[in-house]
Amino acid sequence: MSAEILPPVLLVGCGKMGGALLSGWLERGLSRAVVVEPHLPSTEAFAHEVVTGRLEVVPDDESIPPGFTPQAVVLAVKPQQVEAALPAYRRFAQGGALFVSIMAGKTISGLDGMLGGAAVVRAMPNTPAAIGQGFTVACAGRSVSADQQALADRLLTATGEVAWVDAESLIDPVTAISGGGPAYVFLLAELLEKAALEQGVPPDLARRMARATVTGSGALLGRSTEDAAVLRKNVTSPKGTTEQALAVLMAERAWPSLVSQAIDAATKRSRELAV
Repeated sequence: MSAEILPPVLLVGCGKMGGALLSGWLERGLSRAVVVEPHLPSTEAFAHEVVTGRLEVVPDDESIPPGFTPQAVVLAVKPQQVEAALPAYRRFAQGGALFVSIMAGKTISGLDGMLGGAAVVRAMPNTPAAIGQGFTVACAGRSVSADQQALADRLLTATGEVAWVDAESLIDPVTAISGGGPAYVFLLAELLEKAALEQGVPPDLARRMARATVTGSGALLGRSTEDAAVLRKNVTSPKGTTEQALAVLMAERAWPSLVSQAIDAATKRSRELAV
């Protein structure tokens, strides 16, 4: 098997994030995948791959083809479902499969215990993975070999950039900042559009302007080597309109304080989900 071809993968859950990962794997070259997904409409986009034989969709663990031996099992179900679902996959842990979890809050030790001992990688991607622009932070458990970590890296980089951390505790703030970050950016676009409407800008122009401003600024930030603070200052002329707006947004109890409070609240919730 060539280095480019991904080995057999079992994907448990094919929602937005699971589907984004699957799309990336298929584009990169995937020998075979079995997807456990009871909600069949979630997998309609992959009907062609089912026809070619590279992909098989089953409604539950009992329907996984006999003899199918995945090298990796990717867990993309809701955290609340995992305790009921995971014991059924212990046989793959016993067979030496790597488990990659993208579930918020669920710890490596907790998953390892439910699986009866397994090599577990815990990862937190974000929704830009759907267009190959995701950012994922991952942490490997002690039982994960170098080859298994390399496989996890290949699976996760199929949807964008990947960073690895040694301290699993960092996954909680990562969940708050990177995992939830797209929602905060979308909120900014939403609020800019609303403010434009309040100032009398026509609805179509307000929407186009808000979306283009957010996406264009993000693209500029991504291509620039300058700090975000420097880019902000470059837009801010002394005694100009932007300076007036930033005086409001950067007041003591405005954005600086609110963003810190928001991230702290989300980080705490991520830790609560692990209990």
